[in-house]
Amino acid sequence: MKKRRLSDRIAALYDRRSLQEYARWKVRMDRAYDAVLGALPEDAPLIDLGCGIGILPFFLREQGRTAPIVGIDFDRRKIEIARRAATHHAGVDFIAADAREPLPGGHDVVIVDLLHYFDSASQQRILANAARAVRPGGVVILRQGIRDGSWRYRLQAAVDALARVIRWMQAESLHYPTRDAIVGAFPGFESEIRPLWGRTPYNNYLFVFRRS
Repeated sequence: MKKRRLSDRIAALYDRRSLQEYARWKVRMDRAYDAVLGALPEDAPLIDLGCGIGILPFFLREQGRTAPIVGIDFDRRKIEIARRAATHHAGVDFIAADAREPLPGGHDVVIVDLLHYFDSASQQRILANAARAVRPGGVVILRQGIRDGSWRYRLQAAVDALARVIRWMQAESLHYPTRDAIVGAFPGFESEIRPLWGRTPYNNYLFVFRRS
């Protein structure tokens, strides 16, 4: 499906124009969605941790993924938006919960742009929970900006700080993990790491950890 048509179909799920425009822009411009789709090994049950308003689950449904998907987010406002949009997609559920809580096993796990809203100890707890939840042969996929001192890192931190100020993101502070801190949470996993900033100035990387 062409990206413009796909973005219009997903945008139409939302009941406010501002949400429709946001979803349309995210699908067309954010490389995370195609990257996640390409990294998922098969159509298996999935947890989207930090799902926001549910764009990734709807994207995967529109791309032919039929296995159950559970979206989890702390922000009840966004969960309610996602639930209203999910009426056209069976097997997509959204739960308001703390990302630091244990996850049900037997899933693939996707975590997009979440870790930096938690302190270092909480980040390690989230990653450990994801590692325990992933099914045999399954994957944990992260898209995450990392702390490395680069100009991309400094700019991304400034943009995310603004999102926090305007209350689009509910977080008391920002703590970007290092690459080593993320990799160290997945001992025994096969790993693939590559930049995912494309034409953007942000310091995003794609991490794929596969359980053998």
